[in-house]
Amino acid sequence: MKAIYSLFLVFALVLIALIGAGGLGLHYFFGVIVPYVAVLFFVVGFILRVVRWGKSPVPFRIPTTAGQEFSLPWIKQNKIDNPSTTLGVVLRMFFEVVLFRSLFRNTKVELYDGPKLAYASSKWLWLFALLFHYSFLTIFVRHMRFFTEPVPALFQWIDKVDGLLQIGAPTLYMTDVVILVALMYLLLRRICVAKIRYISLPADYFPLFLILGIAVSGIMMRYFVKTDVVAIKELTMGLVTFHPTIPESVGTIFYIHVFLVSTLLIYFPISKLMHMGGVFLSPTRNLANNSRMKRHINPWNYPVKVHTYEAYEDEFREKMVEAGLPVEKPLEEQPSESKE
Repeated sequence: MKAIYSLFLVFALVLIALIGAGGLGLHYFFGVIVPYVAVLFFVVGFILRVVRWGKSPVPFRIPTTAGQEFSLPWIKQNKIDNPSTTLGVVLRMFFEVVLFRSLFRNTKVELYDGPKLAYASSKWLWLFALLFHYSFLTIFVRHMRFFTEPVPALFQWIDKVDGLLQIGAPTLYMTDVVILVALMYLLLRRICVAKIRYISLPADYFPLFLILGIAVSGIMMRYFVKTDVVAIKELTMGLVTFHPTIPESVGTIFYIHVFLVSTLLIYFPISKLMHMGGVFLSPTRNLANNSRMKRHINPWNYPVKVHTYEAYEDEFREKMVEAGLPVEKPLEEQPSESKE
């Protein structure tokens, strides 16, 4: 039901854009106002979320360790999975962001008859997560040709490499196929695996269905529905230069695509998708494990009045001796009270 509920929301979004742009002719609203609001919400929301995380106090060193820490000289340290220097943290963050190193090391647990608990590799999740993220990044960069004039050589080069196979007309982009396959794997994994389905929430299904809707509508525009690319370029360049115009030849499928993308931008800062920015601020990743090399004192400690054991024993030594409790100082060594 969680998956059906999320799928229904995406269908509702498509229906809103279909009726609004296709039926009521609200092209300016869906082509100009909604994208501007979405981008503004995304930028402001992203910055506020990052600033809020940045202000969160992290008084202790709490890095996640996955290897031998720095110890004796003759014990080999794992400088990436248990870094003790800034360089090690940089390398760890690089491999985490670029190659999803922690996900690569992830394992799955299975309970068999016996009962017998077994651990196994979970590399398929790492592979399809990597394919999805890099396909999404490539598609995003490739779309920048609609927002630049002249188009930078880098965007043109990425566009040519993505369509290197030159299958069909128009050319089939490899990332269009890869992102669909990766999304279906991530989605079916949540639906078909009982343990993952049990802990999944609508917030886990909704972004998958939403991105799937964006990908499908984009593929339909390119390969199945006749779309005026020149008119789309005119509209997008008008948005970038803050002189928006709505060409008459832009089809309804384009407004559906833009509305879904705008929804993703609005949803991004308030969702789990913010791990894109949060990974750089995670103290379990961006701190060096040097607690044995350097003492870290919490600067936010509130000054409180303490009652030491020495003061406690001085106060109750006689009663402790009478009760047979051990004391550090004999009763006769107790400092005598001054008399005025």
